[in-house]
Amino acid sequence: MSMPQCEMCGADESSLTTTKVEGAELELCENCQGFGTTVETQESSSSTSKYSTSSSSGTSGSSGGSTGGSTGSGGSTRRKKDMFDDMDELAGDYDDRIREAREAESLTQEELANQLNEKASLIRKLERGDILPSDDVKAKLEKKLEITLTEGADVDDTEWSSGSGQSMTLGDVVERKD
Repeated sequence: MSMPQCEMCGADESSLTTTKVEGAELELCENCQGFGTTVETQESSSSTSKYSTSSSSGTSGSSGGSTGGSTGSGGSTRRKKDMFDDMDELAGDYDDRIREAREAESLTQEELANQLNEKASLIRKLERGDILPSDDVKAKLEKKLEITLTEGADVDDTEWSSGSGQSMTLGDVVERKD
């Protein structure tokens, strides 16, 4: 017979504890329990609450809120809005846009970096496409070079589909490091 394994580190342990980590319930060993909160089981919970995982606010508030909320919001057909809905997509050729705009201003990578209060190595990595710019750096570059590094909904992939009828593939964009 094999012993149960911790679902986080894989250690064989004789006793595992159900622990809630990032919303998922995992069977964890003593070493990994610190990454989440222990879930009270039915037997060990106090008799004041009939739901083992309910909060101290009481059961009437949580059950009433869930039924009232689902009928008022139009059911479950609407997708929940997430943080990516408001984000513009970074342009696939952001590295070329930065380099071309910098060269048009007759700036070296070091001069541009100094004006943005960033390191020249960051500008080099951005122009090679090795890293993606942070929101802060992207805003500075767009303002300084008067360019846009995002593709919003109003841009219809014109950069991607050239007039020759050839479509770009991932191989055209990615630099291989052989």
